[in-house]
Amino acid sequence: MRERDFVSQPELSAEQAAVFELIERSREHIFVTGRAGTGKSTLLNHLAWNTSKQLVIAAPTGVAALNVGGQTIHSLFRLPIGVIADHEIEQNGDLRKLLGSIDTLVIDEVSMVNADLMDAMDRSLRQARQRPDDPFGGVQVVLFGDPYQLAPVPGDGDERSYFADQYRSMWFFDAKVWRDADLKIIELTNIHRQHEEEFKYLLNAVRHGMVTAEIAERLNTIGARPAPTSGAITLATRNDSVNRINQTQLGLLPGRALTAVAEVTGDFGGRAYPADERLELKVGAQVMFLRNDSDRRWVNGSIGTVRTIADTVWVDVDGEEHEVEPAVWEKYKYSYSSATKKLTREIVAEFQQFPLRLAWAVTIHKSQGKTYDQAIVDLGSRAFAPGQTYVALSRVSTLDGMYLTRPLRPSDILVDDDVRRFMRSVTTAVGLTAG
Repeated sequence: MRERDFVSQPELSAEQAAVFELIERSREHIFVTGRAGTGKSTLLNHLAWNTSKQLVIAAPTGVAALNVGGQTIHSLFRLPIGVIADHEIEQNGDLRKLLGSIDTLVIDEVSMVNADLMDAMDRSLRQARQRPDDPFGGVQVVLFGDPYQLAPVPGDGDERSYFADQYRSMWFFDAKVWRDADLKIIELTNIHRQHEEEFKYLLNAVRHGMVTAEIAERLNTIGARPAPTSGAITLATRNDSVNRINQTQLGLLPGRALTAVAEVTGDFGGRAYPADERLELKVGAQVMFLRNDSDRRWVNGSIGTVRTIADTVWVDVDGEEHEVEPAVWEKYKYSYSSATKKLTREIVAEFQQFPLRLAWAVTIHKSQGKTYDQAIVDLGSRAFAPGQTYVALSRVSTLDGMYLTRPLRPSDILVDDDVRRFMRSVTTAVGLTAG
């Protein structure tokens, strides 16, 4: 275990500890969900380092896998991209041994996993473990995510037609495996990001699509105040808006931009990098940190201003200047050792870059998991995805730190009806240890 990984582990709250114990002591399939800022990532990280089980972590995208020290689902299971349906799943001996050794499979950002992929994982595990009648081949499945925030990405017309014919919806919870297996939904309720009861109440209304005229007026009144000229980040719906804002602001600063080029070793597989491959900076640039600091001088999402650029970069965060060195992101691959009868996790690629990104603006999608003291929410002409407005507003830690480029409209509050249906059977984490 690296020192930075150890230092950055916060203590679990009582409800997080209760869920950890449930996962450790049972074989139940569990979906851990909760509003933004309830500590899902903290619990997952604790589980990864402290479980006594043979545990594998996977995620639907490369960046999500990097963030949790896991492997992408397609890479882990050697699955082809696209709809798998009833196509034959090829498995060699090494893959069968690997899948046969798993006690618990953890999937992060599961709301982005579609029903077909969930069923493909089920079929792969049954096949590899030669347990055709057992859901997931007898493996415990633990899912993390919030369907109110992220949705699966629809494919082309043929893929959409396939889902319409075969599934109630594209969502992971409508996979066919759940006809044979029970999934316990546990919702973390203790919010660590926001502390004001009013703001929590307002955000919860946005999350569930229960925004009254009074709630909308309160959010719009707060959001209409003049935004600060520095220190706030704009959260926008579109990449082109974000790039335009960042490049314009960088161009307004005097001097020549200096470029830090990332060092990439090993097979990173595509270009799903956790930071910019070419990072352009100037003195005075507003930047966002992309990971926690082991000495807790900043956290993932902290905003600062570049003061000096040399072999390292000095960044002012809340009036204190800190030296920032390049960070290393590691890409992992799981394998099985016949000699030790253990799962091993080895580093197969590394990406080294300053853990910074230009941050006058960022897309709402890339703000996922971040916390900001001040943010300007720019929904453009409209919010176009369910949960998008909720994700944007819930990044901000205080009501006073929220600014809107225009008033919220009823059409901005989008909640997926399938998510509403699924989440009716939720259980809170409170009292789990009593059972």
